[in-house]
Amino acid sequence: MTAPVHSAADLEQIYKTRFGASEGYRRAVWRVLAAELFAKWIAADSTILDLGSGYCEFINQITARRKYAMDLNPATRRHAGGDVEVVTQDCSDPWHVPCVLDAVFTSNFFEHLPDKAALERTIHNAFRALRSGGRLIALGPNIRYTGTAYWDFYDHYVALSDLSLIEVLRKCGFGIEYARARSLPYTMADGRRYPLWVLRTYLRLPVMWRIFGKQFLIVARKP
Repeated sequence: MTAPVHSAADLEQIYKTRFGASEGYRRAVWRVLAAELFAKWIAADSTILDLGSGYCEFINQITARRKYAMDLNPATRRHAGGDVEVVTQDCSDPWHVPCVLDAVFTSNFFEHLPDKAALERTIHNAFRALRSGGRLIALGPNIRYTGTAYWDFYDHYVALSDLSLIEVLRKCGFGIEYARARSLPYTMADGRRYPLWVLRTYLRLPVMWRIFGKQFLIVARKP
């Protein structure tokens, strides 16, 4: 088993310090994102795993037949909805989930893995757990556009751009269905709370993504 960089207690404290004061707002934001951005790739009868699920803001909001949340943070189990099965394990070790997933979703997580070897093992695990035609949907900070702000978080270890992530996804056997170098802004941890109508308007105007977007959005598919 790979030793985690941070203990479970560390993860819980880091996440609480960073996001604890904005839980309600984050849930509202993810309700909009799940319905108006990510649902197009996730059918209502899907089996889905939220990788690095944190407080389960995404997995609690998305409509799916069967839901898994994978995280080492002890708080994940407390925040998971009643229809979510929590898997507490190192994601770079073999996954303890049925290999029939329709989708693996991850947001702002890959950069927290300890190194590129752990990232590649994790992507291989996702590939094995997905059915043929299943999708890996990845949202995350794009170092090409965040610049040095990428390293403002104590637990960021792996520098990723859209191009480097696409390269390792292909290396692990995925095809690329959709790729945007710029999608959402990089604002969820800085305390700003824009009205939800601003978010909805932003999602409907992709031309704005090229100006304000600093996160990549990649949808990879298993052949």
